[in-house]
Amino acid sequence: MELRHLRYFVAVAEEGSLLTAAERRLHTSQPSLSRQIRDLETEVGVKLLERQSRGVTLTAAGKVFLDHARLALLQVEAAAEGARRAERPEKQSFVIGFLAGQEVVWLPHALRIIREEAPEVEIILSSQSSPDLALALMRGKLDVAFLRPETQSVGVSFKFLAKEPLIAVLPADHRLTSRKKIRPQDLARETYVSSARISPVLQSVIQDYASNVGITLKAEYEGEGLPSAMSLVVSTGGITLIPLYAQNMLTPNVVARALEGVPPTIDLTLGYNDSNSSPLLRRFLSRSDELVANVQNQSIIRYAEVP
Repeated sequence: MELRHLRYFVAVAEEGSLLTAAERRLHTSQPSLSRQIRDLETEVGVKLLERQSRGVTLTAAGKVFLDHARLALLQVEAAAEGARRAERPEKQSFVIGFLAGQEVVWLPHALRIIREEAPEVEIILSSQSSPDLALALMRGKLDVAFLRPETQSVGVSFKFLAKEPLIAVLPADHRLTSRKKIRPQDLARETYVSSARISPVLQSVIQDYASNVGITLKAEYEGEGLPSAMSLVVSTGGITLIPLYAQNMLTPNVVARALEGVPPTIDLTLGYNDSNSSPLLRRFLSRSDELVANVQNQSIIRYAEVP
């Protein structure tokens, strides 16, 4: 079994078609790709794909194999990236990933610690969605990231930083802006805009909250992220739920309100690849309590108290 077999299989599984995978992803012929997949199934010893007139579907064994194949390819990519970085010691760098908007709160304090530990290191910043940050950590593209505790992030550890309450965001001219807090029942009666399409952790927190307070939040509109969700709030007159930190990103035509009662919270963590042997990473992680204390003392944002 070779790496190309894994790449071919992942491409076919994701495209759902041998022809599409061959032409668009792999730039090879379909007969050649079919032979490679058959060779892989022979090597594994089980059938991985069901061939159908309109494409292919994964067998039960194929679904399991797909998860492991993706992980194997990620680990190979991480190994290659680690080797390349080790070969360039004169260009020592430390790559930090952030959820867009979190830089405002955490970056100044993180930079101070890194500068104290390694004044000469080059610091590189990357803003992405939480799932993309987790994927970059698995691939060895980031040293550390401020993100959600994403599931299925094999080889990545998460160090808890803070619990962020969720708040409601609504148009500035909405009738509910006269209230200081929004009741759960109010949410259920309004047009709900999801801000969690690409954030499964946030989606889970919101659904758990709705279940706990006895309401149904069925998204009539879905934003790709916080900026698009807020645009939809303005254009539809609806309401969305976002983590507290995102109040830094609000535009003048929307306002934020707290939720009545005990608000739902979402964890913010420091993520890192377990195989990353960077001494600077270890020193940075050892000062995470100091990092949290500095943010809590100086930030205008107030995170939830941790019992």
